[in-house]
Amino acid sequence: MKFSERLYEKLKPIWRQNHAHPFVKGMGDGTMEQSKFRFYMIQDYLYLIDYAKLFALGAVKAPDVETMAKFARLLDSTLNEEMALHRSYAEKFGISASELEEAKPSPITLAYSHYMLHVANNGTLAELVAALLPCMWSYWEIGKELSEIPGASAHELYGEWINNYASDEFGTLATWCIDLLDELTIGKSAQELVRLEEIFLNTTRYEFMFWDMAWNETMWPTDV
Repeated sequence: MKFSERLYEKLKPIWRQNHAHPFVKGMGDGTMEQSKFRFYMIQDYLYLIDYAKLFALGAVKAPDVETMAKFARLLDSTLNEEMALHRSYAEKFGISASELEEAKPSPITLAYSHYMLHVANNGTLAELVAALLPCMWSYWEIGKELSEIPGASAHELYGEWINNYASDEFGTLATWCIDLLDELTIGKSAQELVRLEEIFLNTTRYEFMFWDMAWNETMWPTDV
């Protein structure tokens, strides 16, 4: 069994909780309150700034030029395509470019992104990939699932999000990262695999917390 298959089977109960979150369901059936999605868009934009840094660190830790180049393309795609999409998409929700750039991260956004950067800075390439993979993999899976709901892909507000993450282009990126993790885990010791599993579990948990944060529009409790 490939390591990615082992992860998927073992963590499926938590994975399914992410997919069943009210925020995700609300995008699929179109009942999402716009204020919640607006909050999500701002926090996700801030998250992507740090997420892009993981690809830069991946290029630094890459064992060969081909892998380095792939991480460089992922970095470029995130900074110049996905974030540009966020900026244009945000306009639908009345979010200006200046509001995005001046926004402050929520506690969950900070904790999630800083955890991944900590792993990436201090760990191996396999640990870096294990940290970043749940976001990319689960977004692809969620996008595909939501795209199968009649009318979801054509929704005037949430259809663009669904179509982006259900796309073959995004799926190709996710598949490359899955395959890279499988390649990097060949010959790893049981102890090393447990460590990678723990990292993957933690960022899978953070994915749920990110959805929950957006659903509740949660910032610092002391700022209320």
